[in-house]
Amino acid sequence: MTDQNYRKSTVFISACAGMLLFGICLISLGSLAPGLREKFNLSDLGSGALFSILPFGILIGSLVFGPIADSRGYRLLISSSCIILGAGFEGIAFAATPGILKLFIFLIGISGGAINGATNALVSDISESGKGANLSLLGVFFGIGALGMPLLLGALESSLNFESITAAIGILSVMTGLAFLLIRLPAPKAKQGFPIKNVLKLLKDKALLLIALFLFFQSSIEGILNNWTTSFMIKHVSLPGNIALFTLSLFVTGMTVMRLLTGTILRNYPVKNLMIISFALILAGIIAAGSGMSQAVVMTAFMAIGAGVASGFPVMLGMVGERYAAVSGTAFSFVLFIALIGNTSLNYAMGLISQRFGIRHFTTLIFIIAVILIMLFFIIVKNFKRENSNSV
Repeated sequence: MTDQNYRKSTVFISACAGMLLFGICLISLGSLAPGLREKFNLSDLGSGALFSILPFGILIGSLVFGPIADSRGYRLLISSSCIILGAGFEGIAFAATPGILKLFIFLIGISGGAINGATNALVSDISESGKGANLSLLGVFFGIGALGMPLLLGALESSLNFESITAAIGILSVMTGLAFLLIRLPAPKAKQGFPIKNVLKLLKDKALLLIALFLFFQSSIEGILNNWTTSFMIKHVSLPGNIALFTLSLFVTGMTVMRLLTGTILRNYPVKNLMIISFALILAGIIAAGSGMSQAVVMTAFMAIGAGVASGFPVMLGMVGERYAAVSGTAFSFVLFIALIGNTSLNYAMGLISQRFGIRHFTTLIFIIAVILIMLFFIIVKNFKRENSNSV
């Protein structure tokens, strides 16, 4: 059922369902951590080991999905990934030992990484124009999934245990995977198999390397904000834990709302102007967050930062989709792999900075990364302008 007679609206809605699952996947360990600690009597070290497995799995899933999508198509790739994701959630719900639990967390990571990359590449492929805007709309569902998981656990904790909720999410994942078997999707782009020379050609492309470097820092700033905002608010701003978590929710809300606006009202707004506004929001938010002003100002600042970082991935992935349409899956796989390396390495660096110099330098690091992103963006714009002028 992979051909060119597909319905774009159906494919887009299906991709959004997959991205929703990835949002749940990425936030799952943080949301389930208290229940897992209690169930398995885990120490801080044991909990940390669990947290390290998920990004490793996502890294592998992000690396392998591209060539598979280009040579075999999306249907079986996304369907099997959703079913494996469901098996991972069921495993978390019913695992009897920490060792088995680690295996299922790894399955969630690798399938989640594949779903994230494949749904982004799929939406890019079906978008003849406005790729960045459509990818922004897709990203809204990531935000819904990321916000929904902790809200769901909080709302139902008095009536259902976390195992029951996790098992239900597993069933939803499997049903989504089965639904992908029933819809028509674009045909594979490399019908004679995927030539290795395409990968080598991509690795030598300056424009793709610049975009990958941008996403290296884009992913790192998002990851640092996701992982360290609550610690900053508790230790530096002296907020109670529940308010600190609410601040993190404001950050995700700002990102989600901005992506919704970018995909609708601002979908025809010039990309360069959109990114300038985004960078202004990031810098203003960072300055306000580190200013020592009132708690309300700092909390609002994180919503502004969320809105500011929202456009980075959709805009850059839109560029990748436009430039490398014939091998979009592999190109997406490459830049997302580099992005996740940035996320992992700079999050680790933030841990070292916090331990040695204090959590107050959280805002210093994200300010430095924001400046690097601004510089890289204008280098990328200049590079694309030069290429366009040379081709005329």
